[in-house]
Amino acid sequence: MSQAASQPAATQQQSRRWGAADIPDQSGRIAVITGANSGIGLEAARYLAARGARVVLACRNTDKAQAAAGQLAATIPGAEADIVALDLSDLDSVRRASQEIRTRYPRLDLLINNAGLMMPPYGTTKDGFELQFGTNHLGHFALTGRLLPLLRKAEAPRVVSVSAIAARIGRIKFNDLQSELRYRPVSAYAQSKLANLLFAVELHRRSARRGWGIVSVAAHPGITDTDLRHNGPNMSTPSALERLFMAAGTRLVAPFWQRIPQGCLPILSAATSPNATGARYWGPDGFLEVRGRPAPATLPNRALDREAGARLWQISEELTKLRFA
Repeated sequence: MSQAASQPAATQQQSRRWGAADIPDQSGRIAVITGANSGIGLEAARYLAARGARVVLACRNTDKAQAAAGQLAATIPGAEADIVALDLSDLDSVRRASQEIRTRYPRLDLLINNAGLMMPPYGTTKDGFELQFGTNHLGHFALTGRLLPLLRKAEAPRVVSVSAIAARIGRIKFNDLQSELRYRPVSAYAQSKLANLLFAVELHRRSARRGWGIVSVAAHPGITDTDLRHNGPNMSTPSALERLFMAAGTRLVAPFWQRIPQGCLPILSAATSPNATGARYWGPDGFLEVRGRPAPATLPNRALDREAGARLWQISEELTKLRFA
């Protein structure tokens, strides 16, 4: 039996036809989106606001966030867009942003953990973590944990973790999570994106076990032409794997790049579709999930490793000094 034939009819239909017009009415819902001042985050905010959601742009650069909120207000009649300052590379900033959100809003219906870094030169966060692991994973881990009480007040809360195709080649290096022994930009990026998937799946397990009522899903945008592609790494001695990965930014594969409105759809599907049940993964339905319409994506086996998921969760709690209550 083919993979498509084994899927429920509703899932098959979504795979073929789902688009922005299928986003359900979001009136009355409150959505926090990290990194929403540009790219996929801003596009997700645009679609959700157009369907009636109150969107909270949680961004490091508040000037750009103000400009983005103004753009939404100017192009979407009645759009409700707020701004919260959030630097995911600083756990104090995560704490302050979480407190502000919990003070300003009665509940949180949707959290899209979208912001991230891709393959910068080696650096560390304010708390001393490798920049990509600390920002892409630990920052979002801490944010979700601090917003857990607000999520639990919603009728049908959902958390979307945005990963990437690079997660397929990721390895969680428990003996060197901070890349102190050796730093490779691509490897560190892939590790952080695999960590996003492990977190999404483990959050679903814990929500089901503890009765939190949270649907935790993940999504990736395929190969989408965002700012991340143009702000690439500074690698003096790239490995063969890194050269292969970065070749995606050359003209040879330019025809495969998706525009942001198309690349955003799997994230919106994961955020709003009734078919996006817990621990599912969404991405484009085309060849190698590089581009296409939103559809169930293939979770790497490493993302389903229960032992690794539990171990990463425990380590993340220790590093962030935060327990999900």
